[in-house]
Amino acid sequence: MLSREAPSRASFILAGHGDKVKISTIGSRAWLVEAPGEFDLPAQRRIWSLAALLAARDDVESLIPGVTNLLVLFRQTPVNYESTLALLKGLWEQAQAVNPRGKLIEIPVIYGGEHATDLDAVCQHTGLTAAEVIRRHSQGSYTVFALGSAPGFAYLHGLDPTLATPRKKVPSLNMLKGTVTIGGAQAGVSALTGPNGWNAIGFAELTVFDPWAEQPALMAPGDSVRFLAERIEL
Repeated sequence: MLSREAPSRASFILAGHGDKVKISTIGSRAWLVEAPGEFDLPAQRRIWSLAALLAARDDVESLIPGVTNLLVLFRQTPVNYESTLALLKGLWEQAQAVNPRGKLIEIPVIYGGEHATDLDAVCQHTGLTAAEVIRRHSQGSYTVFALGSAPGFAYLHGLDPTLATPRKKVPSLNMLKGTVTIGGAQAGVSALTGPNGWNAIGFAELTVFDPWAEQPALMAPGDSVRFLAERIEL
């Protein structure tokens, strides 16, 4: 168990609704709640519900939703770890899957071409032709699970499982912002130009993050995304 005198990372597995949630401490004020099960939409919807319950509490400083997890930062170090654990467990059991009414974002994509530097690697991994990879990717319906990694970068759920391709062992050093990518079971659009370990299959002429805009990030958790095949260069 976690020592109150010397806080460190500790993990607890708790039962709830017939499944198991993992709750870990990170430092003295931060607690990480990880949904059980697979990387799926029901788990993420329940994370959003938990965040809404915690947002009403005065002792919570900030909430950072991740991909099927939630980082809870308390304003002060909890005096009693057992009661805090019981609080998070109880709220998880109360949390019911919610479906935020996000906006629909349609992204025209140039598939293939000079910026699709990893399309061949995706084809080799999946055993599909480039045309079929593009068809399946563009026909998907995606949901923004969380923002992270870079300002405005959205982790997208909804990728056809047959397209799942591991991230590269050696990242690209200068991938352009707007590059359409696959990383494992997720899809994405690079928010900044720079190093990137995801697999590039196309390019979209859009700004994912504008620090001067009223809403800097184009996408938000709960939004829906569709990729439109504007042009295919094979």
